[in-house]
Amino acid sequence: MRAARYYDRGDIRVEEIAEPFVTPGTVGIDVAWCGICGSDLHEYTEGPIFIPPAGHPQPISGESAPITMGHEMSGVVYAVGEGVTDLAVGDHVVVEPYILHDDVDTGPASRDYHLSRDMNFIGLGGGGGGLGERIVVKRRWAHRVADSVPLDQAALIEPLSVGYHAAERSGVTAGETVLVTGAGPIGLLTSAIVKALGATVIISEPSPLRRQKALDSGVAQHVLDPRAVDVVAKVRELTGGAGADVGFECTSVQPALDTLVDALKPHGVLVVVSIWGHPGAFDMQKIVLKELDVRGTIAYVNSHPAVIALVEAGKIDLAPFITGKIGLDHLIDEGFDTLIHHNETAVKILVSPSGRGL
Repeated sequence: MRAARYYDRGDIRVEEIAEPFVTPGTVGIDVAWCGICGSDLHEYTEGPIFIPPAGHPQPISGESAPITMGHEMSGVVYAVGEGVTDLAVGDHVVVEPYILHDDVDTGPASRDYHLSRDMNFIGLGGGGGGLGERIVVKRRWAHRVADSVPLDQAALIEPLSVGYHAAERSGVTAGETVLVTGAGPIGLLTSAIVKALGATVIISEPSPLRRQKALDSGVAQHVLDPRAVDVVAKVRELTGGAGADVGFECTSVQPALDTLVDALKPHGVLVVVSIWGHPGAFDMQKIVLKELDVRGTIAYVNSHPAVIALVEAGKIDLAPFITGKIGLDHLIDEGFDTLIHHNETAVKILVSPSGRGL
């Protein structure tokens, strides 16, 4: 089968590899679509980060580069291993792409398996990936999705789960006002979750194309250009002088972080969602004098079932966020290069590993 393999920074190759084996307790999936994630871009331009370098195997998977990439995937079950009785061939599924030690509790009540020792992600730390035609995963990580949800949209359930967990971390409730900095994929999807929960969403985004996507997708009531508007003053105006209840930092850009600190009301909550490849800074006096809560968030934890239910119920429309579809042969020139050098023109680019979806 064909797969996109990461060898080193700037070196991803599409090549033929052996198909994976379905073993007891696992599920074989024909990958329909796989999204290109910001973390994939970081690996390509700055890595290896999560990907274990050649000769340095990941402690759980035992794999090192070259690694098959891709962790935002949807597909169709083509085989189930012995002991798997609640999924069947033909079921539509998405993957919660974790690599964890076998003794980690991932039951419904667990709230911290995503923070466990040596944690990594399928498609980064090994275990195959969604940028290959087929993948085999443990039953625990395959989530059934109703056939009524198109498989291209289903591929966005993984990044949507990132937004869902960020919203959980924030404690946001209906009726509150939220400021989101950045209308990239995670900023937009986080906004979609928060708006579906009943909050008023304000987005700050300098790119006119991304601002338009925020408006067209309906994920925010107010979309601001920070180059033309005093965002802090506007937020205060919209909240009767109080300030935002919650802020989501989705850019890894210092001015956006500073804006959130200033725009939040006293006792406000600031959630850092983006992955920072460089140190950031806080004006600590402002944090202290406003008694702000600053919270980090990473990925998701038992989030997929609730997110799938929201999508199946029509509470969130994922179609507007898909801005491109390509095959493996154009992964770099039409995928990575676009998102690295012209990211204001795209939100989510999906890849069909087999080319059948194109």
